[in-house]
Amino acid sequence: MAPVVEALRHYPQIDTRVLVTGQHRALLEQVSRTFGIVADVDLALMGAGATLDAQLAAMLVAIGGALERERPARVVVHGDTLTTLATTLAAHLRGIPVAHVEAGLRSGNLSAPWPEEGSRRVAGVLADLHFAPGDAAVAALRAENVPAGAIHLTGNTVADALRIIQARIAVEPALADAIAPLLTRFAGRQIVTVTVHRRENHGAVLAGIAEAIARLARRADVGIVVPLHPNPVVAGPLAHRLGACARVALLPPLDYPAFVRLMAASTLILTDSGGVQEEAPALGVPVLVLRDVTERPEGVAAGAARLVGTNPARIVAAAGGLLDDPVALGAMAAVRHCYGDGHAAARIAAILAATLAT
Repeated sequence: MAPVVEALRHYPQIDTRVLVTGQHRALLEQVSRTFGIVADVDLALMGAGATLDAQLAAMLVAIGGALERERPARVVVHGDTLTTLATTLAAHLRGIPVAHVEAGLRSGNLSAPWPEEGSRRVAGVLADLHFAPGDAAVAALRAENVPAGAIHLTGNTVADALRIIQARIAVEPALADAIAPLLTRFAGRQIVTVTVHRRENHGAVLAGIAEAIARLARRADVGIVVPLHPNPVVAGPLAHRLGACARVALLPPLDYPAFVRLMAASTLILTDSGGVQEEAPALGVPVLVLRDVTERPEGVAAGAARLVGTNPARIVAAAGGLLDDPVALGAMAAVRHCYGDGHAAARIAAILAATLAT
């Protein structure tokens, strides 16, 4: 959402205010520093509840109270998080129109990703402006009978964020120096970056993914980098299985410039993340998606990404096959701008400004 906030601030007639729930405080502060965003409303809800329904209830009440105080003309939400669901509901219950950025992504399976698929479908029903990142998202919204005039094909704002950070790193390389020691450690090796965090992959599935990483780490030609998600349900099992693997580096969460540099330096990325599926093709880095379905089919269709699921043997075979086959790896490694041209935020801001003017 950072590029959208920046783009809206070019419109002096619009008072753009940022509300954050305060979850994952360390990650939030990294993004705030990187993009120079100071929250106007910080609800400090970290630890609001152990269960999803408790978290949702706390968010709904707190966000509702903030909307009562702020009384915005419009609310803009992004993606498919629990915060998006709570904010959309809170705004709807107050008659405040909602615009949905990254609208229309659909896996067709309410269990994958879970609970995100349900959250974004609710936003799709309640929002009145839908900023779709690609043609597949537009088609999904039309299939759900969203009025054609409410759907706008904009591209994905993650492409904007990536473009902005790449330009900053080019001018100020020190922004990404946090991973310099790691690149030195794995010099001469093929770097494989792994990110996992999806709820449907917790438990036994995550243990299987960790086992696959450990098997890949037996290769003498690789260095495997795993930035750990702050959720202990994710970080704990990975650290337990991989902590003693000499060719695996377990890292705390990286800020965005460092992570962009890490992705660019990687030979291959294994991920269950939606954002990484969008970023890696633009960097020319092949992606193996650790999921059975994806709501981002563009990367797969372009040949930049491949669905491999979560079976350990299949993960090892797919990754090893690419690492051993320069031709197949190279075919996936071409730079592809599957998710937009990096100027989605300007389009979104212009549409929002025009809507508010009327």
